Amino acid sequence: MKTLKFAHNLVEKVLDGSKTVTWRLFDDKDLSVGDRLQCSTSDTGNGFAEAEIVAVQEKKLGEIEGADFVGHEKYADQEEMLETYRGYYGDSVDRDTVVKIIEFKLLN
Repeated sequence: MKTLKFAHNLVEKVLDGSKTVTWRLFDDKDLSVGDRLQCSTSDTGNGFAEAEIVAVQEKKLGEIEGADFVGHEKYADQEEMLETYRGYYGDSVDRDTVVKIIEFKLLN
């Protein structure tokens, strides 16, 4: 089972069903439809749910549009989005960086 880590402030959103999409850059886990996931908090590593990937799409960050935010947290503008992902992945993140848009459903 593959593990996906979520920031502490997103855990409740995953559990209450308002977050059903996660965006991942530089996917080293080869995440794909049908994969079962252990969801854990990024700060403690504690597991809080199991999920299954139901859809995957790839785009450049600069191509993200309104529909891509359904089930995902929103940003004030594209610069805030880029700064958020630079915080997770480093300064090399820009509008041309490919993002994997992963839709998942909770299993428990």
